[in-house]
Amino acid sequence: MIDISYSKAMRITYKSLQDRSVNWVVTGSFSFALQGVPVTPRDIDLQTDLVGAMAIEQLLSKYVVQKVKFSTGEKIRSHFGELSINGVKVEIMGDVQKRNEDGSWEKPLDLDEHKQFVEFRGMTIPVLALEYEYEAYMKLGRFERAEILKETLRAKE
Repeated sequence: MIDISYSKAMRITYKSLQDRSVNWVVTGSFSFALQGVPVTPRDIDLQTDLVGAMAIEQLLSKYVVQKVKFSTGEKIRSHFGELSINGVKVEIMGDVQKRNEDGSWEKPLDLDEHKQFVEFRGMTIPVLALEYEYEAYMKLGRFERAEILKETLRAKE
């Protein structure tokens, strides 16, 4: 079950991005919940490219907590920013790259290659396919979450 505050935050985001040229998807726990994975969302993660990240920041500027800037972690890097919409954390990630085993960085994800759409309360929300998310979580070493995704995929077969 998705809390009403998340529904409201998603509706504000959706209306701001609807009919814009921003290529975006919802990923992470909110996306999983939308796709029937038994998880409770902790935030709403928006994945896009650099241009999209800057556009989202501008379109939702009154909610900005952290401006979009390049951020690197051990296994992942992106142009990262944070919003707070009605108390819900919304993370913006542009041109996400994961580190390969040899230490190099993979190319940013082609969102259209893994984009699907989910109907939620009158909105058609773009999400990353669970199959892709499973592989991404395995690569990041987040095996517990990957297993939950795998179980959901198995149940849908």
